Amino acid sequence: MVDIYNIDVKDSANSNISLSEFAGKTLLIVNVASKCGLTPQYEGLQKLYDAYKDRNFVVLGFPCNQFGGQEPGTDQEIGEFCDLNYSVTFPIFSKIKVNGPEAHPLFKLLKSDKPGIFRTQSIKWNFTKFLINNNGKIVERFSPRVEPKYIRKEIEKIL
Repeated sequence: MVDIYNIDVKDSANSNISLSEFAGKTLLIVNVASKCGLTPQYEGLQKLYDAYKDRNFVVLGFPCNQFGGQEPGTDQEIGEFCDLNYSVTFPIFSKIKVNGPEAHPLFKLLKSDKPGIFRTQSIKWNFTKFLINNNGKIVERFSPRVEPKYIRKEIEKIL
């Protein structure tokens, strides 16, 4: 079985980061996009991060361009957009694929462990959210339309 902490990702500067760096923290992993109708959720994600970061909570944003071409920018452009428009301070990683044969191993694990409605494993759209407890267990999957403020109760249960 693949452990979430054995997976490497690339940060926005294209450097390898082991998710083991987040061991012991509660995580909210989100596939994000800058030109989506749901993009304003960045504000809510930042509010969650601000509210709980002192309790070992981290939001991890993974830009993805697989849904309507809504994340066309470079990693640098994405970072600048997040900073300028939403003052994002949580980590935004390098752009990845979340579906298909080239899906990143992180999202393969998330989807297989917490399938969506009707047990489908594909990510349906930008801003699908996965809540992971401080032991690396995937606790819950939230659809793109679930706004971050509605996840607070679930976060508080496991902090």
